[in-house]
Amino acid sequence: MTSTALRSRAWKLLEMVTTPVLPSDYLDLVSPLRAGADLRGRIEAVLPETADAATIVIRPGRGWRGHRAGQYVRIGVDVDGVRLWRAYSVTSPTDRRDGRIAITVKAIPDGKVSNHLVRRVRPGTLIRLDQATGDFVLPPATPAKVLYLTAGSGITPVMGMLREHRFDDVVMVHSAPRPQDVIFRDELHDLVANTTLRLTELHTDTDGLLDVGRLGELVPDWAERETWACGPAGLLDTAEDHWSMHGVPERLHTERFRPTAVVTGDGGEVTFATTGKTVDADGATPLLDVGEEAGVLMPSGCRMGICFGCVTPLTSGAVRDLRTGEITEAGTGVLIQTCVSAAAGPCDLER
Repeated sequence: MTSTALRSRAWKLLEMVTTPVLPSDYLDLVSPLRAGADLRGRIEAVLPETADAATIVIRPGRGWRGHRAGQYVRIGVDVDGVRLWRAYSVTSPTDRRDGRIAITVKAIPDGKVSNHLVRRVRPGTLIRLDQATGDFVLPPATPAKVLYLTAGSGITPVMGMLREHRFDDVVMVHSAPRPQDVIFRDELHDLVANTTLRLTELHTDTDGLLDVGRLGELVPDWAERETWACGPAGLLDTAEDHWSMHGVPERLHTERFRPTAVVTGDGGEVTFATTGKTVDADGATPLLDVGEEAGVLMPSGCRMGICFGCVTPLTSGAVRDLRTGEITEAGTGVLIQTCVSAAAGPCDLER
């Protein structure tokens, strides 16, 4: 008997012993970052950057495929019993020797995830990870002249680029409320001292909002530069108008994060995306029953939340676990057990 056949037979025996739980469920407990598991990461350090920003160092699981400088990663964090997904730029270089990655998070007013990560999370915490994505990156051949136009936490994807690439001629115009609010300020000024960066640092408390119309004064050759801009929507809207007005829109690259506000409640409209059916559901009926009553072919098994035979992707919205009351929000790769989950507001299922 081959080694592959032996392993297969051993695995089947394990499944018989551990039923109704799968062997992989036990492996998740002892080795959550192993190859083949759902992609997770372990937070290993929380490093303050400013009074309301911190860099989170993460050890990704073995399924992590790496990133390009400027890309972002979506993370799933459990906050007060609710799994919430948010996107953050990867600020570490791609060739970090210890294999760790880092995101830098700015706590925003009423931001559940950002405040949790900056002020409450502790090393050792496990989080869910998506693979890195995004096209806010430099081309294979670094442009001869580069301009970065950033404000607030918009500096984070740019910092990943500055740490990764060598530039012949790079200029940055960055805005923050006060000097002490500039994330990575010491590192930026070190780059200036080493003549690898020309920096114009503006402070809204004294200088007002960053005025794109002043670029001609701050960076006289701005129209000749490939520009990457990241910051508040107002800044990016103005920048796009400015570049278009001067006939060089193709030289402007912008990054916008648009977090979706998930409305939670007791029941809601459920859409079964594959079949196109939409029905109203209360907050007590399992989504498995809701789908079957609507004529949707739903996978099922024990109907008790044990066998995982009803697992289905949740593509938007939120659901409530009828056993624990915990709420799970949608995100890439988020699966729910429809037999023990009810609508917690409008939601879409991939059925």
